Amino acid sequence: MQAKSQETPQADILPQPILNFPIETIRSFFPALHRPPAFTFFDNAAGAQIPQAVFDAVNRHLLECNVQRGGRYAKSQEVDATIARARQSVADFLNARDPSEIAFGMNATSFIRLASLAIGQTLEKRNEIIVTDMDHEANVATWLALEKDGAKLLWWKMAEDGNLHVDDLKPLVSSKTRLVACAVAANSLGSIVDVAGAAKVAHEAGAEIFLDCVHFGPHGQMDVQAFDCDYLVCSGYKIFGPHMGFLWGRRELLKKLPTFREEFIPDEPPGKIEAGTFIYENVAGMDAAISYLESLGKRPKSSGDAATNNSKRLNLARAMQNIRAYEESLSREMLEVLHNCGAKIYGYAGENQVHRRVPTLCFNLPTVAPAKVTESLAQAGIGIRDGHMYAPRLMKRLGVPVESGVVRASLVHYNTLEEIHGFGNALLDLTKHG
Repeated sequence: MQAKSQETPQADILPQPILNFPIETIRSFFPALHRPPAFTFFDNAAGAQIPQAVFDAVNRHLLECNVQRGGRYAKSQEVDATIARARQSVADFLNARDPSEIAFGMNATSFIRLASLAIGQTLEKRNEIIVTDMDHEANVATWLALEKDGAKLLWWKMAEDGNLHVDDLKPLVSSKTRLVACAVAANSLGSIVDVAGAAKVAHEAGAEIFLDCVHFGPHGQMDVQAFDCDYLVCSGYKIFGPHMGFLWGRRELLKKLPTFREEFIPDEPPGKIEAGTFIYENVAGMDAAISYLESLGKRPKSSGDAATNNSKRLNLARAMQNIRAYEESLSREMLEVLHNCGAKIYGYAGENQVHRRVPTLCFNLPTVAPAKVTESLAQAGIGIRDGHMYAPRLMKRLGVPVESGVVRASLVHYNTLEEIHGFGNALLDLTKHG
């Protein structure tokens, strides 16, 4: 398969990054990073650590208002207020038009399944759903399950460079297309997809696009208006919050979805999407995680930019741009370390390509099994992961045995160059004596 021309990933917008990323200050916010014995968290794609403010928010909720919402007494009313604040925070984080477009629940996978079951009831003449061979299985198998209901699945295949390209999507889309389902960034290879370009192709054919933003969430600016998507899911525990998930959808589309709801629940979002009771304390923690991220984008008062200081959305946009800029330096260093170890890197492997990826790198060492790599680094106090990364079709595409898979190191903005050097030394020692 020929390599495709490089589309520009979704561009960051608005403020420019702040120089001199305050890494030591940032690390001080995360208590898990300082507990003995010393440990390097390079498995953040499986779940990131949380700042102290998130612990405090969860604990405060459990201590002060661990009750059901909807009551007339003060503690119950505070639960209602907490949910409303969190819904507005997530709406700001995603640049949603209306907080009622945000639904809270258990995780992204459950929301993808909820959406697939609903969309599966609306196929009719538009019965084709496009999935990819690069995505997490959660955004593939849920749609494949609709084949028994008459859905026809088409495959948007990854190109040889390790990414999805809009030129490969265009021939698949037609008047029969109901939905395109893809990730914003690959949880395995770290590639960033041109989802705005994909949305344009889908919408021109009258189809919709469903985005899995779980892996991109901690790394860059999520903007449902810039993405021009129709649905988006994310998991809070990947973006420095507790275990929970949320779904965004265009309000007019959510209103049309045939979802399960109890009779007394109005057929309106978000209530029609949130079946049963979700975990309120984790929603409070998610609100605190977004406040933490907002703090990274606030300008010093001396800048005189009062309007920016008072805008949560702009602060969040700046914060995620700062994170993107810093993480590009982490990606460059990781690529150099892996090249020096003789590793085979899957996906974008050039230093001039770091803007096309997040600092999630899948690799294999030529003479050491993936499991041995992760076991050896665990003994050195470094947490990484091996296996198929919940993307077995991708492993087959890469020519890698699904049973053994690859090694994945996934970094976020609290990781450091020094940790990368320690990681590199451990790999070099393994290649010499392994």
